[in-house]
Amino acid sequence: MPLMKKLTMLAGAAGAARAYAKKNPEKVNQVVGKAAKFVDDKTKGKYHQQIAGAVRKVSSVTGQPGQGRPATGH
Repeated sequence: MPLMKKLTMLAGAAGAARAYAKKNPEKVNQVVGKAAKFVDDKTKGKYHQQIAGAVRKVSSVTGQPGQGRPATGH
């Protein structure tokens, strides 16, 4: 598959994900929070800052900052 076609498909998927996140912010934040906690626990906090940054980015898209953050036990 040519590179441009792959990039177009990826851009479309990202747009669909962003639209879903805006329509279902509570559900998205809940799932992202659970996933962040799972990954943070499995990596024993090694990537806590990166995970927290990703959660903040998702929260900025959903318009509900402060929800779905990973536990700060590390």
